[in-house]
Amino acid sequence: MHAITIPEPGGPEALVWAEVPDPVPGEGEVLVEVAASAVNRADVLQRQGFYDPPPGASPYPGLECAGRVTALGPGVSGWAVGDEVCALLAGGGYAEKVAVPAGQLLPVPRGMDTVTAAALPEVTATVWSNVFMVAHLRPGETVLVHGGASGIGTMAIQLAKAVGARVAVTAGSPGKLRRCAELGADVLIDYREQDFVEELRKATDGAGADVILDIVGAKYLDRNVKALAVNGRLAVIGLQGGVKGELNLGALLAKRAAVTATSLRGRPPAEKAAIVAAVREHVWPLIEAGRVRAVVDRTVPLEDASEAHRVLESGSHVGKILLRAPGA
Repeated sequence: MHAITIPEPGGPEALVWAEVPDPVPGEGEVLVEVAASAVNRADVLQRQGFYDPPPGASPYPGLECAGRVTALGPGVSGWAVGDEVCALLAGGGYAEKVAVPAGQLLPVPRGMDTVTAAALPEVTATVWSNVFMVAHLRPGETVLVHGGASGIGTMAIQLAKAVGARVAVTAGSPGKLRRCAELGADVLIDYREQDFVEELRKATDGAGADVILDIVGAKYLDRNVKALAVNGRLAVIGLQGGVKGELNLGALLAKRAAVTATSLRGRPPAEKAAIVAAVREHVWPLIEAGRVRAVVDRTVPLEDASEAHRVLESGSHVGKILLRAPGA
């Protein structure tokens, strides 16, 4: 098969389309012929040499894919050759084939084409596990989503609205904020021009956010704590603004608030399977009912993954950037 390889870390040009050995499904795994994958920030970090795959994972980038089951490994039940699926991966999505633990498979939602389904696994698993399983967002609460126009952000807006929450977002341009509003965001904050803490206080009569989903990390830590409501929950899922910040424990204690930080890629398969099962139970019905949709900025040939990385790093996109496999 062919896959995107990284012979040496570097810029987008470091991604090389090359012939590599076919994967073989092991115990509890299925082989998926990939129709499409999607680009995530973790792929960029791996390309730059800062984020190695977990032990035993594919060396190729790609944390999600969609396609067709072509073979079953020993001990697999509940799936059959020919099934149209999408999958959460520890790596290997930028390839024509990938071996996937069966617990990390999801059926392609009814009414959705297989290529578009590649936009779903990473964002739905990340948002559901952090906003709902960890931070326990409830109807009537306010959630602040940083990076509202990102793949994660566009999904978080929709899922939060679907459960009856009020959604505030930050984004870096009026155009991106308009797109967030179209998805249901109630409070729109241009982080380049406005202080999100003050804007959130105005919008909530001084109460703040019950839940904050943060992709920035250290740069926003102090302000995120200030923006939290009493009993608020801050879920950190990205470190675009650095890894070390100062945490005012007194402010946190006074608000009886909590800070959590999670990643998805390195979790054991059993934990990923539990998250995927929850996504299938709670999110898939919303997608199939048309209440939540995949937001796709553009689709690029898999062989041209370097161009997709350039777009992601430019920050000009809204939603997901997909990589279509040859022949899909």
